Amino acid sequence: MAKDLKHIKPRENPGTYIAPIFVFGLLSGLEGMDVDVDGYLRQAGVDPKALRTPGDPGVTPIQYVALFYALMHGLKDECVGLFSRPFKPGSFALTAREGLSAPDLRRALKRMSSALNLLQDDIVFSLQINHQEAGLHMAPANPGRDIPVFAQETMVRVMWRLAAWLLNSPLPIRHFDFAYADPGHHELYQFIFPADRRYDQIAFGFWFDISKLDTPVSRDEPALRTFLTDAYTQIISPPRHFGLIGQKVRNCLMLSYPRWLTLEEVADKLHTSPASLQRHLTAEHTSLQWLKDDLRRDLAISRLSSSKVSLVQLASELGFSDSPSFQRAFKRWTGQPCNAYRRR
Repeated sequence: MAKDLKHIKPRENPGTYIAPIFVFGLLSGLEGMDVDVDGYLRQAGVDPKALRTPGDPGVTPIQYVALFYALMHGLKDECVGLFSRPFKPGSFALTAREGLSAPDLRRALKRMSSALNLLQDDIVFSLQINHQEAGLHMAPANPGRDIPVFAQETMVRVMWRLAAWLLNSPLPIRHFDFAYADPGHHELYQFIFPADRRYDQIAFGFWFDISKLDTPVSRDEPALRTFLTDAYTQIISPPRHFGLIGQKVRNCLMLSYPRWLTLEEVADKLHTSPASLQRHLTAEHTSLQWLKDDLRRDLAISRLSSSKVSLVQLASELGFSDSPSFQRAFKRWTGQPCNAYRRR
């Protein structure tokens, strides 16, 4: 842990917070390691002391993603210390390509399971069929070793969302299984795992209607390359719920890009007053500035990954006063400098 804690400016643009329990889950793989946990938190713009204070709301989605990137690059581990050996950079891309090479969901899950079984020693992945259900079954390789709670939740969520992405269609889940006891805080999980959740199971995983196994894989290599530019944000972080009004505001901002609307201009497009719009956004625990920053982050990642636009031009497009300001923000969002991200 950090030896001394410097004063950190209050977090800006609170948006929808991600509860501390998920932040500590992301950090749980560091237990027993000689690493500067507080340093990683500060790198993501999080005040370690505030986060550990009872009643703290947690971190913003931007901070959560920045923390994940900082851990991943610092540890050189795509599963941030949660398993007995690191998932070397490229492990997720390899798994996704195995799924992409399959003609349908059945063979995609089998091929991805085989890849994952080679990449780590802690979990045995397999496709299981039980009457009218099929599921990705994740059993501990060593029954005497407990798989960390956050590792179970992460692998279930990542593989479910990756499978749905490969199909380019929803994959409704009948139930999610976990090998640990019921944690009790169900309100935190209803959006992350939107189906029946079963605890104290012999293995963890997700189950769906057996008819879905014949659904064809409908993505291609160009789509995968685009997906991989920021796949971690899409499948690691809890879902981003902008709220009814927040989503409308975000849509307005997207339609106006590269021009950035003021509060008055957004209110005019939504046929309301600025004061009323501000009240609605506050009620949804967000703000126009937070929504702008969230969208700017997504656009920056997309533009750096798919174009040769200069950093000066991109900074201007995204509404930053200059290139250094944009580059500082990008490193805070992703844990990497712009040029390093673009090379990767």
